Amino acid sequence: MYDKLTPNDIRRMEEEIEYRKLVVRKEKLEAVKEARAQGDLSENFEYKSAKKEKNENESRIRYLERMIRTAVVVEDHSREDEVGLDNTVTIYIPEDDEEETYKLVTAVRADSLSGLITMESPLGKALMGKKVGDTVKVQVSDTYSYEVVVRKIENTKDEGQEKIRRY
Repeated sequence: MYDKLTPNDIRRMEEEIEYRKLVVRKEKLEAVKEARAQGDLSENFEYKSAKKEKNENESRIRYLERMIRTAVVVEDHSREDEVGLDNTVTIYIPEDDEEETYKLVTAVRADSLSGLITMESPLGKALMGKKVGDTVKVQVSDTYSYEVVVRKIENTKDEGQEKIRRY
């Protein structure tokens, strides 16, 4: 996998793993026991559903553990006045005469509909290391690019309370 994760991402994943092992696992096992007690398992929808939910929880635990084990830990080394990981950036798009705000995050937290873009996206790559007032060319493909102007950079590194994206 080798996803790029921050120490904060890893900490949140470890918290989710612990919660799933200590709380969710017990709930799902209890649901399986209750459904099994209802009798004939071949036609017991509740039993099949409870087993499926239990297995989904176990799969999620394994997935998170594998992500942590194979992760490449990244740190933000940008200066205070530069766009970096976990910064919120307001940009102006002259082509559309619009302002938009994004937060640069790692891929596991990316959610473009919520304004969380990955630092590996075309816009994220173009913005990394830039300063307020810089005009940035965003290369989307070989045939299309556009320009944006960095209007504002907010240091929001400690506000990273977004959930890890569930797969």
